Amino acid sequence: MGIRYYKPVTAGRRAGSVSDFAEITDRKKKPEKSLVVPRQKSGGRNFQGIVCSRFRAGGHKKMYRVIDFKRTKDNMFANVIAIEYDPNRSCRIALLQYEDGVKTYILAPEGVKAGDRLASGPDAEPRVGNAMPLRKIPLGMSVHNVEMHPGRGGQLCRSAGCTATLSAREGDWAQITLPSGEVRRLNANCRATLGSLGNADHMNISLGKAGRKRWMGRKPHNRGTSQNPVSHPMGGGEGRTAGGRHPCGPTGVLAKGGKTRNRKKPSNKAIIRRRRPGSHYSQG
Repeated sequence: MGIRYYKPVTAGRRAGSVSDFAEITDRKKKPEKSLVVPRQKSGGRNFQGIVCSRFRAGGHKKMYRVIDFKRTKDNMFANVIAIEYDPNRSCRIALLQYEDGVKTYILAPEGVKAGDRLASGPDAEPRVGNAMPLRKIPLGMSVHNVEMHPGRGGQLCRSAGCTATLSAREGDWAQITLPSGEVRRLNANCRATLGSLGNADHMNISLGKAGRKRWMGRKPHNRGTSQNPVSHPMGGGEGRTAGGRHPCGPTGVLAKGGKTRNRKKPSNKAIIRRRRPGSHYSQG
């Protein structure tokens, strides 16, 4: 895995970079036909045609790869057929084929390659790529694709380079340290996949031009202070203004560092230690 820099034949090429896709097994291989479904776009609009998510439109056509986040096919080995690119997420995906012939996609951990054998379940060996309940994973190991509720499927640490650490376990509960520094308590029967996710260099890729962002389905983002008062709380005023209030979105939700989490949220009791504000405190 690495980053490729092209010759600066254009302004966009000069500032942009791409992944070298060195971990992809076969770049000409098409995805497994039984595991892809059409992905329809909404353009950020609801069923009434009203924009609910701003700055979304267009983008390249994509087929969604159905990922197995639950990993509940226990007591059966699976061979890694290929490592593939997924346009819907930042990490790579691995195509598995179980002993009974069933094929599935999983998130590809760092170090897993074609030809490896993976397993899942309480009796699986604690190796990279295997999925196990937290009560069976040795303390101090790195995990990803962590469930928040048993049987619901992995919801935490699913992007490129992410990893959490199983820090403690007592009775029916386990504690994990997330990349943000937050320590969260989870049920010990929740499953997680061992290892860290690959393609960690994804965060260092520079798009180089606005067009590549449009290919991703993102429109230009307009500042609130440049809008009219009817369109944004920070809009209006003669000439350039500082906004007159703390930075916020068009509905008044704080945008930069303000606390927006509901104090009465039931899952607050599962947070042992909150993350410190600001990206410079993160461990990822």
